[in-house]
Amino acid sequence: MLPWPSRKTPTLGRLLAGVCLVFAGWLPSLSASAEDILLTGAEDSTGIQAFATALGHLRPGDTVHFEPLASLPAPSKLPGRTRLILLDLPSLDWRLQDPQSPATLVLRISRLQARQRLGATTPAHLSLLWSDPPPDRQLRLVRLLLPQAKRVGVLYDNHSEFLLNELRQAAQPLGLEIVAEHWDNTNDSRPLQTLLRNSDVLLGLDDPDLYNPKTAKNLLLSSYARQTALIGPNVGFVKAGSLASSYSDQNDWLAILNELLDRPPATWPRTHYANRFKVLSNPQVARSLGLEQINEAFVATQLAEGESRP
Repeated sequence: MLPWPSRKTPTLGRLLAGVCLVFAGWLPSLSASAEDILLTGAEDSTGIQAFATALGHLRPGDTVHFEPLASLPAPSKLPGRTRLILLDLPSLDWRLQDPQSPATLVLRISRLQARQRLGATTPAHLSLLWSDPPPDRQLRLVRLLLPQAKRVGVLYDNHSEFLLNELRQAAQPLGLEIVAEHWDNTNDSRPLQTLLRNSDVLLGLDDPDLYNPKTAKNLLLSSYARQTALIGPNVGFVKAGSLASSYSDQNDWLAILNELLDRPPATWPRTHYANRFKVLSNPQVARSLGLEQINEAFVATQLAEGESRP
């Protein structure tokens, strides 16, 4: 019987050639999977450019760039594989002109802004990323910081009234009661005073008609005089004199966008509350209310552990 022919050890040249063939096979698939991610808004700024650059660093395999809204064609003229990220309301208005637009993420739009432009519906291929903190998260923040509080006072107007049902649904399993007061004339303090008398804590909604620089002094001084904490509605109010709020910063939103862009657009949620967040408190206000110093990182962790959404 003849011996089996010996197997020769591959030469370095053959190994290199094989490696090159493997990479050559990978390159088309890599280029095919790369996405064109387009951020747009009415205004350009160094902050916006920095945000786009930071997102690009998270996604080195994709083309990430910002283009001012004025330089773009009609939405339907963009390549179908484009992933749009809208940064402001004018860009949303532009996007809504054409239902054939590419898949779109609307970054940091408030519930009120969406309601005013879209009503109760969300157009196809559009994902709304809410700037508001989720109602249940804010209410759980109330429970953590003020465990004795039972009645949560909420000011609302005709624009924000639709949020009350969601608030009441979120409050019920927490053993909290929503006490609502309509405030259509912010020059009239009687609804605010009535609410303060009937509530253990105030919860601010992201309604700029009610919570703005003109109303801040009255809201904060009135709640302080009654020794009633105000939770929210945003970081600006916490710095001015409300007790605390959850919020998402730029790094949180970059991480959220990166996670969503890893998924096929068909699986993007129609609406989405930020699932990455922090807590900011006002130590001076906490002391005035007789509260211990708030460990913001610990409170944020406690809130995150209680999240029910995926």
